[in-house]
Amino acid sequence: MISYSNNPFVYTLIFLLSIGNTIAFSSSSSPHTQDPNLVVDEVNRSVFNASRRSLAYLSCRTGNPIDDCWRCDPNWETNRQRLADCAIGFGKHAIGGRGGRIYVVTDPANDDPVSPRQGTLRHAVTQEEPLWIIFKRDMVIRLKKELIITSFKTIDGRGSSVHITDGPCIKIHYATNIIIHGINIHDCKPGSAGMIRDGPRHTGWWIKSDGDAVAIFGGKHVWIDHCSFSNCDDGLIDAIHGSTAITISNNHMTHHDKVMLLGHHDSYTQDKNMQVTIACRHGYFHVVNNDYTHWEMYAIGGSASPTIFSQGNRFLAPNTRFNKEVTKHEDAPESKWRHWNWRSEGDILLNGAYFRQSGARSSSTYARASSLSARPSSLVGSITTTAGTLSCRRGRRC
Repeated sequence: MISYSNNPFVYTLIFLLSIGNTIAFSSSSSPHTQDPNLVVDEVNRSVFNASRRSLAYLSCRTGNPIDDCWRCDPNWETNRQRLADCAIGFGKHAIGGRGGRIYVVTDPANDDPVSPRQGTLRHAVTQEEPLWIIFKRDMVIRLKKELIITSFKTIDGRGSSVHITDGPCIKIHYATNIIIHGINIHDCKPGSAGMIRDGPRHTGWWIKSDGDAVAIFGGKHVWIDHCSFSNCDDGLIDAIHGSTAITISNNHMTHHDKVMLLGHHDSYTQDKNMQVTIACRHGYFHVVNNDYTHWEMYAIGGSASPTIFSQGNRFLAPNTRFNKEVTKHEDAPESKWRHWNWRSEGDILLNGAYFRQSGARSSSTYARASSLSARPSSLVGSITTTAGTLSCRRGRRC
């Protein structure tokens, strides 16, 4: 399994899940596959240009290219769909419900998994048409079964404090063009098997869910931005079974064992060339500008000989003496993992934290594992200050 463990304060600035090659082994064999090198170059240009613009006189620009795309506009509430133009990385083509009508969720309380009422979130996400879903007021939504999201939907929590909690949470199942923005998702529980509405005219039998915050199963063109996740029974975000073209950005992930599962199983070789920014099996992974504190088992884990390049991160180890190691080489004896290419560069290691490097030391080995240019690790605190849900007020810059 691919996971990293119990990071009570894990923030993501630009968390690019570069899963452009999960469906096909050749980047040219599928019309949906993007050249990872071109995407990396584009991300680096976006970050560089945003950093330059942030120096402009009287500019509200932050140097975060995603936020700078929309947050400076005090009229964001009347121009919500501008957000769909702002993703970068492999999920940049996720348009969500852009071009569709605004659907206002008014009823947080009456979740009917089979016959959802109009005005509920479940009714909104199971419609056939593209929809931009917003919320009339602050609300807490407790789902009775998993929320199955259909294609071309945006769930936009800006302007309201929206919590999905204390029950099954979100599933993206072979759906495309999904944006989830500004939602608090926490304390998710496994859901029992049963009938669930999964489209405007279809209800199907779904097996027991695992208790993930967001489970992406065969999904593509997905963007999850400025959400806050914590304390779910299984993973916070799972992307499996050939899920592709995903960007996860500006999120705050807390109090959890297994923050992410990326890829189904070591034997599921459709994921072999997957390029992801954090902890994996197979493939090439870039761990950049994250803040890890007080993990229980490890901060970064991998199996099946991944190449991992940790750059510009801050690792604060827990006080327990046996949990100081940042890394965990999963399911392999030392005779094998000592040849895996794992490297730390520019990381800050605090309270006895240590990173066990292995394999090659040359920079060229890790070039393919680089997804963006890291900032110095001393800037991690300032980089991540606006991670998670934002406090947006109508008529003001968000």
